[in-house]
Amino acid sequence: MERKWWHGKTAYQIYPKSFQDTNGDGIGDLQGIIRRLDYLKELGVDIVWISPIYCSPLADQGYDISDYRAIDPRFGTMEDMEELLAEAKKRDIGIVMDLVVNHCSDEHEWFRKACEDPEGPYGRYFYILPWHEGDPLPCNWRGAFGGSVWSKLPGHEDRIYYHAFHRKQPDLNWENPEVRQEIYAMIRWWLDKGLAGFRIDAIMNIKKLLPFRDFPPDREDGLCGLETVLRNTEGVLDFLDEMAEQTFRPYEAFTAGEVFNEKEKDLPRLIGDHGVFSSMFDFAETVLDHSPLGWYAAPEITPDQYKAACFASQRRVDGIGFLCNIIENHDEPRGVSHYLPAGIHAPEAKKMLGGLNFMLQGLPFLFQGQEIGMENLACTSIDEVDDCSARDQYQVCLDAGLTPEEAMKFLNRFSRDNARTPVQWDDSPNAGFTTGTPWLRVNPNYREINVAAQREDPDSIWNFYRALIALRKNPRYAETVVYGHTEPWLEEQHNLMAYFRQGKDQTLLVAGNFQAEPQDMRLPGPIRDLLLNNLRTFSLTGDHIHLAPWQFLVLEV
Repeated sequence: MERKWWHGKTAYQIYPKSFQDTNGDGIGDLQGIIRRLDYLKELGVDIVWISPIYCSPLADQGYDISDYRAIDPRFGTMEDMEELLAEAKKRDIGIVMDLVVNHCSDEHEWFRKACEDPEGPYGRYFYILPWHEGDPLPCNWRGAFGGSVWSKLPGHEDRIYYHAFHRKQPDLNWENPEVRQEIYAMIRWWLDKGLAGFRIDAIMNIKKLLPFRDFPPDREDGLCGLETVLRNTEGVLDFLDEMAEQTFRPYEAFTAGEVFNEKEKDLPRLIGDHGVFSSMFDFAETVLDHSPLGWYAAPEITPDQYKAACFASQRRVDGIGFLCNIIENHDEPRGVSHYLPAGIHAPEAKKMLGGLNFMLQGLPFLFQGQEIGMENLACTSIDEVDDCSARDQYQVCLDAGLTPEEAMKFLNRFSRDNARTPVQWDDSPNAGFTTGTPWLRVNPNYREINVAAQREDPDSIWNFYRALIALRKNPRYAETVVYGHTEPWLEEQHNLMAYFRQGKDQTLLVAGNFQAEPQDMRLPGPIRDLLLNNLRTFSLTGDHIHLAPWQFLVLEV
């Protein structure tokens, strides 16, 4: 594996709308990120991914972009963005933006012009087809937010357009070379401003299965999910390789792809030494409880399933490239509420989960608030829910015969609002996020879970994450932590997740007791050093460690 400048880094995702508000309008802004750069530096962060701050009508919270070269006034100005880039550079922090180029907003100039003249040049920027009421649709695909991927073109009763996501997010036609060159020019424009790179959204969707065709339906609505479509689509890597060659590679930019349904044979082209991306996110764990029927049919995730998914991902990319390792992001529920058994809020359990993920080979990505163990938000009514995908799933639950109360239980478990509640900075009103009315309700537990309290507590989750990051940068161990091979240990032992990180001249053993009861773990040999422990206790008899509930250890053996 060729060594890259970003391999030893730690990354952190900011959802700007909920990070820090400085003007009292209840919405986080770029000045808020600037204000918190020293905090990120203190934590040990090297790369910051900022979710979309482009101009947008916010049908999908900024992932519907109306102007790729402008900052939405809600977040600030281009001058604020340039100040952020400069201030981050002073602290050796690279700024990564979201690249959303599968689709744009229906308020983008390109789509407006396409609506004015579907037969003109901008009509070919999208998938616009003739259609009359009563005709069958070109395909029976279900959009990511529910319903058909086809909607009537505004102002035209005899035209429809394709949108894999919200109807206000028309898909761009990547088959049109003019579209691709417009996108590449925009990417270079941002990289010239000093961006370190991009997180690339929904990128596997840019290649469409043409001609459009039906697949067997997977729900009673007669539609088929896009996962099936993606599995049957070929050719996306040709587009991605062209994009990388004309944009990312000349700049040595860091890129993290949101990649689903990739084919095993494509991994070297995706994230190998000369891959189209630097890395891609590991979603093997996040999809463990997905069901084609909807959230109401989602099974509980067991610790053994989580372990197996992590190890399968490590084996899959072994010797090929790095994954971005996550337990949560802006599209997922909070990791500690997702993977720990229901009702578990113990700080040691949260540390264990974070440590097991962080120490895997790859690039650790923290999401804002993860470093203090922020949890899911409990809502009692659909009126409290902002997330458009959750609102769709609420109706799916009702259609399946669930009561509104039962449906809300599933929304509280999976809604994207869980990760989007404001960051809990302190125990002052609105958790120190804003002096105004927050755009989304603050989790009421902010008085117990907040940054200010945890920075002062040496045993806090926050200080535990600082220790994890410091270990990754420690010259004595960095070679092994960053590049060491991952080898599972005692893989069949129930509710134990343990693995070696094997370097050239050093072996680390990472272990977590993934249950509320103690258990023993056999050691492979003598312990040289205890590097991390999420508890103050450590018990050893002969070649067995007595692990307390939720205990996490990193040992040199």
